[in-house]
Amino acid sequence: DGMFYNVFQEVGKEYPDIQQDRMIIDIGSAKVAVDPCRFDVILAPNLYGDIISDIAAEVTGSVGLAGSANIGLGGAMFEAIHGSAPDIAGKGIANPSGLLLGAVMMLVHIGQSDIAEKIHNAWLKTIEDGIHTGDIYREGTSKTKVGSVAFGDAVVARLGQKPSTMSAITYPKDAKPIAVPEISAQKPVKRELSGVDVYICSTEKPEELAEHLKPLCDTLVLRVITNRGLKVWPDGDPNSFCVDHFRCRFQADMTGDRVIKPEQVIGLLTKVSAAGLSIIKTENLFLYDGQPGYSIGQGQ
Repeated sequence: DGMFYNVFQEVGKEYPDIQQDRMIIDIGSAKVAVDPCRFDVILAPNLYGDIISDIAAEVTGSVGLAGSANIGLGGAMFEAIHGSAPDIAGKGIANPSGLLLGAVMMLVHIGQSDIAEKIHNAWLKTIEDGIHTGDIYREGTSKTKVGSVAFGDAVVARLGQKPSTMSAITYPKDAKPIAVPEISAQKPVKRELSGVDVYICSTEKPEELAEHLKPLCDTLVLRVITNRGLKVWPDGDPNSFCVDHFRCRFQADMTGDRVIKPEQVIGLLTKVSAAGLSIIKTENLFLYDGQPGYSIGQGQ
């Protein structure tokens, strides 16, 4: 995630009044679960964001409660945060709140904040009155357990009402669509091929695999072999547990030019294949303006 964080820092300089912090996904998710109020806006790559949004929704009572917005330069899409639920399809028990609140977000986005406010408050009143779908129904707290259609009917029946215990929602009457900054033209960069990661399926020990690979090297040098993210050659721990999936990193001799040609990679792969080794996949390693665009291998 190095590139993502670098961009975060770069863009963050344009907003000095916004406090910035960073967390690794595991502890960040834990903090969202335990103390969600400490967060305001969370930036994350797609997979992490999908995980965190589900956790945040579940903290409020159910993943079925949250709506979401996908806003771009040419359009916007609003939906519930969760995916499909084929195991309950057609049973009439799904919580429609996520989809409903996604629609509320859409109404605000298109300038119909008065209607969004009316629907949102009717939804809050329904929740406050204890009319709950099964995913959030709690004995002693909830009053009526309903299905999808009955919950929707309850919201409709409360249009024009506001909650009395929970805070009512008020949307600005002059709310404008969320603006997405124009994407600036990418600065020209010098991209240079620096090496290749060859993933090999093998049951050999790391030292044995290395001995098979080293004679195949010509202009490229075998730098490191990793297994499950752990360096196992050179100087690997002989007690390391390995699976049959090795990443073998080949790069130019670091005493000379770090840049190589595609023909060198093709030549290496041809030799590896001819030697009877099973190639799972390959990933070329590039330099961007002289900086690695790839992660340094553990122990490298």
